[in-house]
Amino acid sequence: MSRKRSWRLARLLLPAIIIAVAIVAYFTFRTMLQLERLREQSIVEATLGFAHEKAERLDRSIVEQDNVIIGAADPAQLEDLSARWIPTAQRETPTVRAVLVIDDQRQVVAFTSRAASAWSEEESFRRLLIERMTRDMDLSTDPPDELRHLHHTYRGQSYLVSYWQRIYQSRKYLIIAWHDLGRIVRELMPTLFTESAHQPRATVVDEEGRVIFGRRLGSGAYTMGVRFPTTLYSWQVMVSPGKGEELAARVENRRLLEIVMVLLSCIVIVLGVATMMLFAERERRLSAIKSEFVANVSHELKTPLALIRMFAEMLQTGRVATEEKRAEYLDIVVSESERLTALIENLLDFARVEKGRQSYDFANGNVAVSVTNSCNVYRVRAEREGRPIRVTVDPNLPDTWFDERAIQLAVMNLIDNALKYAHGADHVQVSLAREGENLVVRVSDNGEGIESDERDRLFERFFRGASRLRSPHGSPIRGTGIGLALVKHVAESHGGDAWVEATPEGGGACFAFSIPIRSAAEY
Repeated sequence: MSRKRSWRLARLLLPAIIIAVAIVAYFTFRTMLQLERLREQSIVEATLGFAHEKAERLDRSIVEQDNVIIGAADPAQLEDLSARWIPTAQRETPTVRAVLVIDDQRQVVAFTSRAASAWSEEESFRRLLIERMTRDMDLSTDPPDELRHLHHTYRGQSYLVSYWQRIYQSRKYLIIAWHDLGRIVRELMPTLFTESAHQPRATVVDEEGRVIFGRRLGSGAYTMGVRFPTTLYSWQVMVSPGKGEELAARVENRRLLEIVMVLLSCIVIVLGVATMMLFAERERRLSAIKSEFVANVSHELKTPLALIRMFAEMLQTGRVATEEKRAEYLDIVVSESERLTALIENLLDFARVEKGRQSYDFANGNVAVSVTNSCNVYRVRAEREGRPIRVTVDPNLPDTWFDERAIQLAVMNLIDNALKYAHGADHVQVSLAREGENLVVRVSDNGEGIESDERDRLFERFFRGASRLRSPHGSPIRGTGIGLALVKHVAESHGGDAWVEATPEGGGACFAFSIPIRSAAEY
């Protein structure tokens, strides 16, 4: 994790810790000083919650019927209004008595009713609607087609109408659903306000306090009322608590909830502090690793550059005794330049991998050629150091789909790794063979080997085992700690894997990676 991300996470955790501490302090103080008030508040909340639930359920029931009328009352098909609504009215809109459509000239252009025998009453309602009700309707606000309700008393009788506007062919129409309050009280309220021994008692009263539904309640401290939200807003639902056992249980549950919240808050605090300490430690270790990485990269770049410059100057000034020496110096310049090129390629590839921009150029080809070319790059250096490279390649290997440059980079990293760290080895063995449906490259040596507890971490970025920090003579061995990480990334990007194992003879080490055998169509 980068330093910036670690710091960002730490900054996000700090407010969480502060909030957790505030929660602990708040609930501890509240629990100590407000136990009795908590019980009273729980009773009030439970009673109010019940009242709101009942009021909202009745509102939803009426609005659901209004939505049915909205679908049936289409200004483009007014002549079919009765046929579209009446057949399903009893089932889908049991409290809607009549539906009217009024145009922008306040003329009733469509009317249909379920009460065919009450013509005079409906005619009286139509006149009342045109003369008085429309004046009390909110018809000027946006959006015009929003469903609204009018609940008001006219001539000593309470009315509930739902209304909304529609625009058709540049004309505005007002659609009205007349709800039968008698049906709402007789048929709808009994299903929503059924009394139970375990629930508060509910009563519906009008604006003057007269009981519309249910039994009159006392005026106790916990008797309270709420208005219907949108439909019967002139009426109230009055509620008083029933038995106290459930209320006591609610208080106890709330107390347990607060205890759990306190415990969770404490856990958040502990985890937050532990996480911040972990981030701080990881930041310190990462900073140390990066400092060492920069120092190692600087040395790795400086060494081949110094050798190239020294031998190039000797060739330039003519301080060469024989042609053999001249060829030797040229070989050194070429070898060190190849070594420098490989190091720079490693650094560039590592930077692309870190930023998530590594791309590969896959093509069908022979992996054996790439492995052999990689060995030839290091052959002169290996022979000069007295550890020649021995190559074993199965001649019958099939072609596969791979990135030639990436595979060469992986093999060269493994060979460079063996030449650098295989103390006491007299050769480096490179082999390529088929194992099942994979091609496996192995680079082994007969040196001192690797400690078993370090093998699982060798492919981690920047990690270098203790045995790889110094030579047998005590001199430091420079390295970047990214070569093996790149090998693993190349292998996994091809669909394979990379690992380290002991040599069959029991000494030295063997690094290997695999890539699957597949064609372009299978990739």
